[in-house]
Amino acid sequence: MLFKRREAESWLNRVRVSLWPRRSWGRSTRYVVHRVRRLSATPHAVALGFAAGVFISCTPFIGFHMILSATLAWIVGGSIVAALLGTFIGNPLTYPLFWFSSYEVGSLMLGRGENKVELDLSAGIFQTEQIWTLLKPMTLGSIPIGIVLAALCYALVRPAVNAYQHRRRDLRSANEVV
Repeated sequence: MLFKRREAESWLNRVRVSLWPRRSWGRSTRYVVHRVRRLSATPHAVALGFAAGVFISCTPFIGFHMILSATLAWIVGGSIVAALLGTFIGNPLTYPLFWFSSYEVGSLMLGRGENKVELDLSAGIFQTEQIWTLLKPMTLGSIPIGIVLAALCYALVRPAVNAYQHRRRDLRSANEVV
């Protein structure tokens, strides 16, 4: 194979790299931004897809973010690749912030602002009533948070992709003339 490793990477090292990038978070972020800007779809479709991925990454349904974001991007007519890249907004650094804020907002929306629900996790969290006690306010609270973050990302990504595609088109046409 052309790009295969000589020695297989250990399982532990693959897990470490999936949680913490080899180089840095800044480089990984620049890579995702670069990939979004180079998509060949219209700036509206790219921004809409990226916003769909950001919206879904605010939800507490970890493990389903990629599937849900691709489905949402397909429904709204956005770029599916951009939606998949948009889910990277949700990462081990941002998930605790998303979960806390979505739980608090959801509790306020349900009218439980002062009356906090006591959880008894001694029997396990994956019992129907235990998980629903957490999931209901988190799901409800993630909707307004996701809408705000998706709108913000749409407003930032669309002009960036538009400018990048125009600059690329101008450079390509300048190189063809010479």
